[in-house]
Amino acid sequence: MELSEIFRFIAALVFIIGLIGLCAYAARRLGLANGGWHPTSAPKRLAIVEVKAIDAKHRLLLIRRDGKEHLILMGEQNLLIESGIDAPEPEAVPDSEIQSAARATTPAPQIVMPPWLTRLTSMMQRPNTLNAEQQA
Repeated sequence: MELSEIFRFIAALVFIIGLIGLCAYAARRLGLANGGWHPTSAPKRLAIVEVKAIDAKHRLLLIRRDGKEHLILMGEQNLLIESGIDAPEPEAVPDSEIQSAARATTPAPQIVMPPWLTRLTSMMQRPNTLNAEQQA
C-alpha cells in the first residue's frame, strides 16, 4: 500500500463519520432522536403553547396539560414559576361570519380551457352520425 492510498482511505473514513454526525445532529434538531414521530388517534393531553427565549441559556415555556397551563423557566436549573393556570377557551366564531368572510376574500375562480380540450369536448357532444347510419 502506498502512502496516497492510506491517505485516501483515512480521508474517506473521516468524511463518512462526519456525514453520520451531521445526520445525528439533524435528527436531534428535528426531534427524531427521542423516539420519533408516532401518529395516534388518541386526543393529545400535553402541548407546548408558547416558548420565549430570555437569553442564550434560559427559556420560558408555557405548557398546557388537561386544560391547565404551567409556566416553566428552563435553563441551567429548571424552575416551575406558576402552575394550575386555567387555559383560555377558544373563541367561537359563528358560521355565518366565517362564510361571509370566505366569500368576501375568495374571488370566483376563472376556468380557461385549452383549445385542444375545447375541441375534444365539442367532438364528444356531437351526435355520432356514422353509428346512426350503420344501425339503420
